[in-house]
Amino acid sequence: MGSLFHYLSVNFSIVDLLDILMMSFIVYTLLSLIKGTRAMQMLIGLGILSIGFYISSFLEFFTIHWFFSYFFDYFIIIVIVLFQDEFRRALTQMGKNPFFAKITEEKRAMISDLAEAVTRLAKEKIGALIVIERDTGLKNFIDTGSRLDSRVQSDLIYALFITASPLHDGAVIIREGKIAAAGCFLPLSKNPNIDKNYGSRHRAAIGLTEDSDAIVILVSEESGEANLVKNGKIISNLSELEIRQSLIALLDLSQGAVNLPKKMIAWIKSTQEKNHP
Repeated sequence: MGSLFHYLSVNFSIVDLLDILMMSFIVYTLLSLIKGTRAMQMLIGLGILSIGFYISSFLEFFTIHWFFSYFFDYFIIIVIVLFQDEFRRALTQMGKNPFFAKITEEKRAMISDLAEAVTRLAKEKIGALIVIERDTGLKNFIDTGSRLDSRVQSDLIYALFITASPLHDGAVIIREGKIAAAGCFLPLSKNPNIDKNYGSRHRAAIGLTEDSDAIVILVSEESGEANLVKNGKIISNLSELEIRQSLIALLDLSQGAVNLPKKMIAWIKSTQEKNHP
């Protein structure tokens, strides 16, 4: 064991470490691209064939080993043919952004589903509270609700807040692009200067954002308005497009705030200031 550590200390450099880390990242990215697709099943099949190749060699099954030998002589061509769609998608994403393209695409899809669901809820005057977790952990509040760990989908968000749903009174909390829990309880704001017309949903949205960097989407069942809350500050009566553009700007996915009306740009800037109740 000592000789192994000595060999590594002499021959293993920082360049080797970077080489291993980069290769690990490439493999992880490729596996992420094919996870849950038909390509994953094909990859498993190739793995089984590779195991068969080495077993046939070890047990001296000459006919089977001869067949596998010819098969793997054209291995690169076979891989390119089998995984051509996955390679095309991977190269396209790398051309956009080698590190964050997949994450950005998933966040944009989440925002689109949220904006669609919220607009539908607002039209039907169905109250809703949707929390997007950021750097401040919200585990304490997630634990008060029912765990879901589900992908954000417009129809699912709508179904969670309709009156017939047992979870409609609480908040939905989104963590790392997934619905972590529904029916969660949030702390009410203790700000004495809060608008007296605000109900419990407004106070809960303000209360949570006063103590965290979370973003809250609020739908008022009284007015049928969609609102955004951050840092204890509310902007009301938003359209589907305005919700989408504001979330893109707040989540730093692009320079989306440039296309927003002046009042929304001013609100986003105000949310970056320290709140003093």
